[in-house]
Amino acid sequence: MEGDVTAVLARASGGDGEAFGLLVNSHARTAFRLAYRLTGDERDAEDVVQESFIRAYRQLGRFEARSNFGTWLHRIVVNCAMDSLRARQTRKTERLSAAVDDGPDMASSDEPSPERLALSTEIRRRVDSSMAALTPQERVAFALRHYEGRSIDEIGRTLGVQKSAAKHAVFRAVKKIRVALEPLRRTT
Repeated sequence: MEGDVTAVLARASGGDGEAFGLLVNSHARTAFRLAYRLTGDERDAEDVVQESFIRAYRQLGRFEARSNFGTWLHRIVVNCAMDSLRARQTRKTERLSAAVDDGPDMASSDEPSPERLALSTEIRRRVDSSMAALTPQERVAFALRHYEGRSIDEIGRTLGVQKSAAKHAVFRAVKKIRVALEPLRRTT
């Protein structure tokens, strides 16, 4: 199978659009899932994935064949997501608040009690709200650690920072989210 990937990568590097389309199809779902977890917004995630594949296509000549394409693309998605988060932070979009307002519509099929549903909705709202207040680096580090299950080493490599800086970014994010959730602990 690895030989097939190498051949597809070689064809794509040579300008074969169909070969690059195969790479897009095989990695699009994973890229979207990561982008969505990092941005928290479906439209932003779609934009991040599109920009990521454009960047990957343009930089395909720089890709080293001995590396894993998925890992290389993962880093591009993270970088594009961080760019998106920085842009969002400066223009103060209203999309995230609209997504938070839609939270109660996400009831599970197990039909939890109204109290449980209200608490779950409030937790989701507070986590989403506190995630929006994190710096882009903290948000990405937290999402990679707690949603993607990545190691601190991987997070550091992905963010291009030392292991200690990655660990500190995760720690700061967790601390901020805990502060946002603290009032709920006192009521339960």
